[in-house]
Amino acid sequence: MKRLLPISVALFTLALAGCGEESDESPIDGRDFDAGDYGEPRPYTGRVIDGYLRNARVWLDMDGDSQYTPGPMTFENSAGTEVTLQGGEPTAMTGEDGVFSLDITELVQDPSISPDIDPRDFPLFAVVLPGQTMEQTRMGDVVLEEAYMLSALPGVRNVTPLSHLVRQRRLIGLQDLLVASNELAEALGNVNMVSDYVRSGDHRAHAYARAFARFMASQFPEQYSDMLRNGDGRERYLSEEAVYLLGVSFARNALAVVRVVDEAASQGNYENINIDELPLPEVPVELDDPVILERQTVLARGEGSQLPATMSNLSVSAELMFDYSEDGRLTSVTANGCMTPSMREMARLINVRGKIAGTNIQWMPSISLSQQSANYYEAEGPDERLVFDWQSRTATFETTTTCHPGLASSSALGAPAAISYEWTMADAQVQSLTATSGDKTEVLEPDDQFGNDAFFGYTRSVDGVEQETMALTDSIQSCEGDIDPDDADAALVVSAQQSYTVSGSIVPADGFNSLALEFDNRNDRFRPLRFGFVDEAMASTPGVSNTEGFDWAFYYPFENSSEFVEDQPNLISVAYLNRHGGGRACGREFERTPSAAYARVNYSYQRLSEYLSGLVE
Repeated sequence: MKRLLPISVALFTLALAGCGEESDESPIDGRDFDAGDYGEPRPYTGRVIDGYLRNARVWLDMDGDSQYTPGPMTFENSAGTEVTLQGGEPTAMTGEDGVFSLDITELVQDPSISPDIDPRDFPLFAVVLPGQTMEQTRMGDVVLEEAYMLSALPGVRNVTPLSHLVRQRRLIGLQDLLVASNELAEALGNVNMVSDYVRSGDHRAHAYARAFARFMASQFPEQYSDMLRNGDGRERYLSEEAVYLLGVSFARNALAVVRVVDEAASQGNYENINIDELPLPEVPVELDDPVILERQTVLARGEGSQLPATMSNLSVSAELMFDYSEDGRLTSVTANGCMTPSMREMARLINVRGKIAGTNIQWMPSISLSQQSANYYEAEGPDERLVFDWQSRTATFETTTTCHPGLASSSALGAPAAISYEWTMADAQVQSLTATSGDKTEVLEPDDQFGNDAFFGYTRSVDGVEQETMALTDSIQSCEGDIDPDDADAALVVSAQQSYTVSGSIVPADGFNSLALEFDNRNDRFRPLRFGFVDEAMASTPGVSNTEGFDWAFYYPFENSSEFVEDQPNLISVAYLNRHGGGRACGREFERTPSAAYARVNYSYQRLSEYLSGLVE
């Protein structure tokens, strides 16, 4: 996942203007020696700075994976020639005043085979070794006890928290701060982001750098820090994606850090700020970079406001956008149009502490069939929002619509919630989820017996009266041996079922019996295909004709499609809301997409890193 972007020569020349004299030691042609005077190239030198850092590991990241790569390593140069570097990426430990000197002898090539490799074409990386790296201060050397990683744009040899911010913004594809017109650029003002601010005595830049370093250290993985404490900095732990996610979070929170520093600088006195006491943001980060649900597009507007409707007569009635924090937790779901929060889906999410990728099947649809939804969708701006507060174990649902009979609406989002949720936990699982709206109290109590990633049993009561009990009556039963050989290679096959019952004050419709959840669990996958349910509110929606109950049917991308995610193969591509079809045989090829339905829901996904990158500015 290499994101290095072309460097603008004009901007880069301007950026190098403040790099310090060591940045000008290399001749203009990139070669570090003159054949008439030298037998060996000059070392590639620079500094690692928070204050000056001694005994930090530095390397030239030639393969773009953000970790040190030992030799022998194969490198393809600009001419397409493969070059083997027996020593791996040039690396060294910093010395006095943070100075490092990289041996780049192996980058000089036989001109008949390959042009020389210019070290200025690659970014420098540095890592602080806790308990080993020392910061030189005016009060003496201080041993650093927390690890963090720094980098700099190719050619820049002052490796600092400021240069790291410049490079991270470049990777994301944002404007350089020298030319950007945004709050961060304005807050930083005329700070030289690639200079030796210790040498120049720029206390403001130094204060920002120290605060940035503390913020980055707070996010650094503890396991990697432990490795570095007992190592020499050449240990590999983070993936390229993990380093990128840490960088995105840094870039996203840099403005907040700058503002905290500015507030602490009494009358511009940046020199005497106690950085260790500043209330910096605390932002946990998910480093696995999972694919997460970005949006659901709901097509539930029927011709003449009647449902079900043929596929050609279904149009968009709502769009749901999913928002996340850096640690991959779902923070809110915002709807243009109407949605119907599902307490069952909320409970599944709560069980994985809000990290939607941990649910395996991400957010089964919970929609509104109200034909008013399309009118709100067509109007500008969001209409409903479900917001999670994971620390307080609460959530709220706000609506500005009239899609929900008996539910109070407001004129704008941000007003008092129409529904307030709270939950209790036992053994890391939801014990009860309570929804309060006006004088109504609804409680969902999960029953985990025979439960799985997608389904669990539950009892749902309203104002103390049991409304519905769904009970899984057995574990998932495989019928893979019953699959017809002609269907064995079909994209979706019902290879397992799980029986369940529905009871309570809700009277199931005729034919709503012999119930079974259907799955395709071939090839060690777990794909829900169909489940039936009764929903009186949905069935009584004006224009909806249903006395038999409903089925959700799920479809998944083909393995050779661009939508297929190899390490997350159970991501739903599209879902259809159908009339309940009764019991069906296990072992059959799953039905093709229907010609008519109450609704179709299209899913869109993206990597967490891509989502967070879009939020930096």
